[in-house]
Amino acid sequence: MHASCVVLGEDGILIRGASGSGKSTLVRDLIGLGSISGVFAALVGDDRVALTQRHGRLVAAAHPALAGLLEIRGLGLQAVEPTMPSAVLRLVVDLTPHALRMPEEAGETVLLGGTRLPRIFLPPGPGLAGTVLWRWRRLRVMMMTD
Repeated sequence: MHASCVVLGEDGILIRGASGSGKSTLVRDLIGLGSISGVFAALVGDDRVALTQRHGRLVAAAHPALAGLLEIRGLGLQAVEPTMPSAVLRLVVDLTPHALRMPEEAGETVLLGGTRLPRIFLPPGPGLAGTVLWRWRRLRVMMMTD
């Protein structure tokens, strides 16, 4: 799948969007923000990830040719630490210029590989990592109270 994936805590965050929409930048920013926020954050895969069903969960893994590499605009492919070989997906982030300011509830989940996952739409641009981290923390609280 043309997407990137990062781990926050124990949860995989799948980031989708067109080429040049900022997927790699968002991954880099989430790893940096996680580090300074005391949240474990690691790269699973950039640009291409494989999705598989395992025990009723959707798991993302890096494409072997790109494992451990992140595209940084102006620098090309760069080795990144930390990395994880795979992650159970818990959230989908869709980068789209058509993101609504106040999305309807119907768009808050997506069926992906037979698994329904929470989803947020964000317009490409700077400052998205804080929004994703905030949404992830809200999901963690909701999962703990269920």
